[in-house]
Parts: sequence; structure tokens; C-alpha cells
Amino acid sequence: MSRPDPDRNLSGASNLGIHLTLSTRDTTSESITSQATKPTPSMPLPPDTTPVPEPVFMPGMSHRTEAPAPTSIAVPKPPGSKKTEADPQQPTTTKKESGDEEPPLPIELPRLRLHIEDAGHEGASTFLSSVNATAVLRAGIQDIAKHLYTPSPSHLGSSSHPALRPPPTRSVTLILRAMDGVAYTTGSDLDSDHKEIHLSLRYIASVTPASRLAAEMAGVVTHELVHCYQWNGLGAAPGGLVEGVADWVRLRCGLAPPHWRPGDVPGRWDAGYQHTAYLLQYLEDRFGDGTVRRLNDKLRRGRYEEKAFWTELLGRPIEQLFEDYKATFGKER
Repeated sequence: MSRPDPDRNLSGASNLGIHLTLSTRDTTSESITSQATKPTPSMPLPPDTTPVPEPVFMPGMSHRTEAPAPTSIAVPKPPGSKKTEADPQQPTTTKKESGDEEPPLPIELPRLRLHIEDAGHEGASTFLSSVNATAVLRAGIQDIAKHLYTPSPSHLGSSSHPALRPPPTRSVTLILRAMDGVAYTTGSDLDSDHKEIHLSLRYIASVTPASRLAAEMAGVVTHELVHCYQWNGLGAAPGGLVEGVADWVRLRCGLAPPHWRPGDVPGRWDAGYQHTAYLLQYLEDRFGDGTVRRLNDKLRRGRYEEKAFWTELLGRPIEQLFEDYKATFGKER
């Protein structure tokens, strides 16, 4: 991974996004009439009124003392589901519903920013020509709200939803830069409520075929956005579980890449990423819709202690659940 530029300061708006410098020149307006008149030079524009084009995607900065204006996202009510054993080989993917039968849960949309460190990089031009960054970020946050923070019918009638409270993320900056790996998420220098998603320009340029780029970027960005909005048991949850929840949301959104295979059972339940994501989908199918939502909420409520956590959540230790998962896959294959 490349070393970050120490001069980059995301708390200043001047170095965000793609910056264009335009020059203006004084023009002489000539009036052509039947009688010749003396040309009169036009008054030059002062520097502070130089015309600037509309930015592609570069909203203004927020500061610690000014909270961004909230925008409400209407999250549809999840369809009812029965607690039945389901085939984990065919994980459930959800589609956006067109209507709301109950009042929607308002979710505050954070301020969104795009920062490209090298606009001349092949990955930058590839990304900008194939991906609508605003749409991908908004859709990802809406999907996270739907899968991790949509209240059950019993919560919809209340005036507040304390059991489904997301972290107080105030802004998300998507940073495209040349680095090794794929992507990672961290808090900004301002504070941990302002998140940065670092996405590799080299990885973007390497995605093939080109027809998969938009879906791959949506999947990667959605995964990283989950890290901006999930809980982690006061920092004690296994990294594999944290990554598994992120890939579970990606899986539920229908954004799994072609190389993911639900039958690839790992040696450990917390192997992470898609391996743990398919385990979580098995638990969702087995114990009912909202199981992973309750898991995420439990990670908010206190420090993660493995045995107590799973026994209180699902009535048995994770080792037993993992053995059941492996046995189920063995029967199905």
C-alpha cells in the first residue's frame, strides 16, 4: 500500500475533488453600425467573480462545528418471513420494494464527497466513465439502512427506534488513489464520525471484463460503507465477523462477484468476507429474517464475549452453529 501524502488535509475544501483552473481574457466589444464608432473595452471581471463550472461531484466541506443538513431516505418495510430452514446454496437476495405499507424510518444521509488524487491515472478515467459515484454511495447507504436498520413491525409504531440506531456518521469521503490492495475504510483526521473510504486506482484499472466494472465498484463501495455504519462490540468482535457482515450486506444486495461460492466452507467460522457472509446467510435463513440485524444491534449494546454473545442471540454456541452449517452443506452437495 502506498504511503499517504502527509500534505493532504481533508478538512480543507480546496483540495477535494477534481479541480479545474480556468483563465479569462479581456475582450473588446465592437459595435458595427452604419457609422463607425470608437471601440470601448469591456470591464474585466474581478478575481472573485471568475466563472467556475459546476463540479462533477464535489459538495462543500463540513466542519466539526457545522453539522450537514440531513436528508431523509425512505426505507421500505421488509417483507414478512417465516422461520424456516432454507437452502444456503441459494442465498436470499432482496429487491427494492416499490411501495411502503407503513411509515418509513427516516435515515440521515451524510455529506458525501469524492476526492481523486490523480485525475490522470487510468483508473480515474475508467471510474468516472463507468460509475456514478453519487448514485453508488446513496444506494449503498440505503441498502445498509434496509438490511441492518429497518425496524420490525413492532418498532414502526413507536416514535423512536433505540434498538436500531446506527453510528453517528456525519460524512463519507470516497478517495481514489494509487495504492496496493482494493479498499479500506478509516476515520478522517477530523474525527471518527467523518469516514474515509480509500479505493485503489490500480485495482479499478485491473478489473476485467470492463462490463463488470460498475457492478464491482458498487459491491466494493457497499462493503466499505457497511464499515461506516456497523457496530463491533466495543472493538472486541472478531475481524472475520466484522468483514463477514459487510460482505453479507453485499450478498443481500445481489452484488456478489462471480468467484464467490457458497459451497466453499472455510476451516473457521470467522474466516471473514464471503466465507462468513454465507454462514450469516445460513443463520438468517434458519432463524428468520432480521437475524443479522439483531446480531449487529447486539454488537452495539456491549462488549463482544463469544460464548455469551451467540448463546444469548441464538441459543447455542457458534461452534455448534458452524458444525450445523457444514453438515447442511454436506447434505446439499
